[in-house]
Amino acid sequence: KPSKHHDDQSRNPLSTTSYFHRVSSLSKNGEINEALRLVTEMDFRNLRIGPEIFGEILQGCVYDRDLSTGKQIHARVLKNGEFYSRNEYIETKLVVFYAKCDDLEISESLFSRLRIRNVFSWAAIVGVRSRIGFSEDALTGFVEMLETEISPDNFVVPNVCKACGVLRWSRFGRSVHGFVMKSRLHDCVFVASSLADMYGKRGFLDDARKVFDEIPERNVVAWNAMMVGYVQNGMNEEAIRLLSDMKEEGIEPTRVTVSMCLSASANIGGIEEGKQSHAVAIVNGLEMDNILGTSLLNFYCKVGLIEYAEMVFDRMIGKDVVTWNLLISGYVQQGLVENAIDMCRLMRVENLKFDCVTLSTLMSVAARTRDLKLGKEVLCYCIRHSFESDIGLASTAVDMYAECGSVVDAKKVFDATVQKDLILWNALLAAYTESGHSGEALRLFYEMQLQSVPPNVITRNLIMRSLLGNGQVSEAKEMFSQMQSSGIFPNLISWTTMMNGLVQNGCSEEAILFLRKMLESGARPNTVSIAIALSACANLASLHLGTSIHGYIIRNQQHSSSVLVDTSLVDMYAKCGDINKAERVFGSKLYSEFELPLYGAMISAYALYGKLKEAVTLYRNLEEIGIEPDDKTITSLLSACKNAGDTKQAIEIFAGMVSKHGMKPCLEHYSLMVELLASAGEVEKALRLVEEMPYKPDARVIQSLLDSCNKQHKTELMEYISKHLVVFEPEKST
Repeated sequence: KPSKHHDDQSRNPLSTTSYFHRVSSLSKNGEINEALRLVTEMDFRNLRIGPEIFGEILQGCVYDRDLSTGKQIHARVLKNGEFYSRNEYIETKLVVFYAKCDDLEISESLFSRLRIRNVFSWAAIVGVRSRIGFSEDALTGFVEMLETEISPDNFVVPNVCKACGVLRWSRFGRSVHGFVMKSRLHDCVFVASSLADMYGKRGFLDDARKVFDEIPERNVVAWNAMMVGYVQNGMNEEAIRLLSDMKEEGIEPTRVTVSMCLSASANIGGIEEGKQSHAVAIVNGLEMDNILGTSLLNFYCKVGLIEYAEMVFDRMIGKDVVTWNLLISGYVQQGLVENAIDMCRLMRVENLKFDCVTLSTLMSVAARTRDLKLGKEVLCYCIRHSFESDIGLASTAVDMYAECGSVVDAKKVFDATVQKDLILWNALLAAYTESGHSGEALRLFYEMQLQSVPPNVITRNLIMRSLLGNGQVSEAKEMFSQMQSSGIFPNLISWTTMMNGLVQNGCSEEAILFLRKMLESGARPNTVSIAIALSACANLASLHLGTSIHGYIIRNQQHSSSVLVDTSLVDMYAKCGDINKAERVFGSKLYSEFELPLYGAMISAYALYGKLKEAVTLYRNLEEIGIEPDDKTITSLLSACKNAGDTKQAIEIFAGMVSKHGMKPCLEHYSLMVELLASAGEVEKALRLVEEMPYKPDARVIQSLLDSCNKQHKTELMEYISKHLVVFEPEKST
């Protein structure tokens, strides 16, 4: 113990106290270097530098997370001897300092050497373990505290709750809640907020709300915790409602509050709600930093308001790669491919490097546009900048090559990737499935199992789809059975894939059977499943089954406003012989719900029943409300005209599709027109149309001309047409 310093303290007590207060003030204000200068001055004046001085400077380093300066103080403490280094106050301060700077190794080492472990050192060590992901160790620390009869306080419990949430340890979390109630910590807003957050992460929203409602004085942290829980569990409307409740209680929102509301609005496509959240941010003067700016950008991109997203982007302070990626992804989602590529060029001008997300987005652009050249350029960039080992990018590259029709290159990327995960295996499997390589898909399926990569439900769904696409119905059914027996539960896509494949392979009865099994398993069919089932009923001409499915839709109030289901119902009733019910389904829809597929189904139904007048009236109505027809609609109309023998109406529709709608007639349209003209005896007009059309005539077209010539005894014309038949389809010339 340096007696000289003790003597100096007795001679200059006021000076030492004055220095302490000045050092303390400077440390709290973040002026650590100035505080250190005063310590040097004290040393020069032979004033005693007590442990409390170093403690204050260490606390200042904690505020600034200044690890470098803190280590210098630590070195100085050790240099001054055990009077300082073994001081309980300094020892605790050092543990707290290193823990707050997230240096787990040193903080744990110092903590293990503590002679006396108090609540402050325990709080620091539990906190650092929780923050950097050592959640189990954090909970172990909590238990050890209780065993040594040191009661965890309101600084320890929030970190314990966080660890429980991460580990999803519900029972342990409830035990912590019990401890909180017993220790009377439940009135502390930070403890209660952490409990609400913990319950929210586990999806126990009722428990979270109960804790939240019992907080005597809720601050913005508590409101944010509840809001995060709602958004994470898909209860977006409740999260948005909380913002209104906050206003009523006079709580000012933070950037986190607004960001959560924007996420909730984006999830439900709530444009007005999102705009109101943006207005709240402006009214409360919240700075457009990365947190808020990124949330606004994400919202406007997701709801398709790309111009607003651009304005937010331009006004943001300190844009990073994440910010750029969001806007680029927004452009891609809206189909603005050139804008996305231009933004990537601007990134390079701003000296920002592409990351995995940027490169993945660019490859998705290449896939969407079938731009193989762009895809290869992106892949070359990945190789040049050492991204070739990224599994996520490898999967995207496989998808890109598959979309561009280059399965061979997709396989090369797969083979070149050293560490393959299940997503990559599934990506190549999807590539084989989409390209119709069912044999390769099956070989890959067995190979992945030999490589000890267990297939998941996505893998088996792809294999079933591949088999069904190749007409291997029995093998697909066997794969479905194996999936159930191996403990992998079929999901909605599994059931829908099987039903669709069965219908496509002419096994409509079995498709209906699969629907029944699906319902028995507890799975709820979606709009696609229902539409496929109705298609099966139409193929079977089973009005009874179709009506039963319609009844299921009504009883469960599901898919009642789905255009896909309504279209399938109209088609099913028409093909099952009940045009009146088809009309009732069509007529029950609101004006705003009418879309082309629904109109097309009803026009096709009228054509099927020879009701040309009704079909044409509906077509004119479709034109009046500004819905553009498609090839299928025109085909149905021309077919109806052909069946009715109405040449004039057919010519008007055929000419109108080009002049009014800018459509290019397909071979089917030409064939119907030729058949109609030929059957009406206007064989010269029909032949002229054949010569003018940009397609090679098939046997059906030429046969209709021959039949017409034969009826009219036009021998020379028959010989001319016969030559065309020999040229275009010689195997059908006899």
